[in-house]
Amino acid sequence: MSILVVHKGNPSRRRHLARAARYAADHGEELVLLMAGATWEAELADRVVPVDTANAEDVLAAVKAETAPVSGVVTFAEALVPAVARVAAELGLPWVSERTAQLARDKYRMRLAAQAHDVRQPRFGLARDLDEAFDVAEGVGFPLVLKPVLGTGSMFVRSVADRDELAAHFEFFRHGAWAGFSRDPLHRAAVAEYGGGLLLEEFVPGPEISVESLVVGGVTHSVAIHDKPLPTGPTFEEVYACTPTRLPAEVAATAAAAAADVHAALGIDVGGTHVEFRLRNGTEPVLLEAAARLGGGPIYRSVLLSTGVDLVEGALDVATGRAPGIEPRERPAAVGFWNIFPERAGRFVAARGVEEARADPRVVELDIYREPGEPLAVPPQTFQGHGHLMFVAPALDALDSTFRELTALVRLETEPT
Repeated sequence: MSILVVHKGNPSRRRHLARAARYAADHGEELVLLMAGATWEAELADRVVPVDTANAEDVLAAVKAETAPVSGVVTFAEALVPAVARVAAELGLPWVSERTAQLARDKYRMRLAAQAHDVRQPRFGLARDLDEAFDVAEGVGFPLVLKPVLGTGSMFVRSVADRDELAAHFEFFRHGAWAGFSRDPLHRAAVAEYGGGLLLEEFVPGPEISVESLVVGGVTHSVAIHDKPLPTGPTFEEVYACTPTRLPAEVAATAAAAAADVHAALGIDVGGTHVEFRLRNGTEPVLLEAAARLGGGPIYRSVLLSTGVDLVEGALDVATGRAPGIEPRERPAAVGFWNIFPERAGRFVAARGVEEARADPRVVELDIYREPGEPLAVPPQTFQGHGHLMFVAPALDALDSTFRELTALVRLETEPT
């Protein structure tokens, strides 16, 4: 028997793959990695099948060529959720439906599905040029947020305060929203459908959170909520997150229930999810994004360290038809992480302060994903940081001060290209 992981290069998923490898070994199964250009990833799999994962039909053909029975198929990459849905549907394995995979990836369709199910969300519209953007802005109102139809990690996302800022930024973000995701498996079809349009959404003031869940048999089990204190704009790069949430218990319960409503609206009845909200007036969850896969980057380990729940193990249990264990500890630990960006884009020279930070007993992970000489982009032209630092704090009220203290130690130094 084999477990298939459909993957694309992303150093922030190293621990996801390592845990998947241990899971397969523990169950006496082979871990088969389907991806192009595997390097370090090959060390974590029993076997690598080279395939262009940007093409769902190529992925399906590669899976059909496998001779060993397949017990489950998963991905930890946002762009590959529809390809896994295609494979799972063909093999009769647990995963979200192909329709749901499309809704979870296409942000305009997601908005329409949420609207049809009365999920609270921002006012929104689609604009293909600046004149159309001005028309949409009349209904959405300022400030508003420019957002790609496809994509992840706040890449080519920006708030604009008024008509002048909309005029100044619309075309740059519209172009970047499509050029920046040209390798996305849905890119060609989405360009044809939307004519290169950009989403315009109401800016919702209030705290931002994400809800991490496992959905089993249509039932949502919300495991953790991350607070996301930074930033509030204008480009919304995902810099700092921490858990457990510091929200009042009743607001946290409302957010968990709202995540279940989002799952119902999109048809997510199985697997791991990551749902992001803004809390209007500090209490009302308003849907920003929803993903039919586990939260990216350090979120997996953050949840594990805080709650004791292993979301990768749980997602693999669900994908292979096993019953996952979902028993968060009664007193979660205070955990935070920093997605590391340089001050300015350029050629990576060196990471300063890394050894000093690693020597601090509060630091549990510090990974730099890039090597000197590589180009480092900054928001809004990158979808993730170039490393992360994860830490534990003695108490919830010490999270922010610990974040400020530890993040002052590390710096990614760049030089102009």
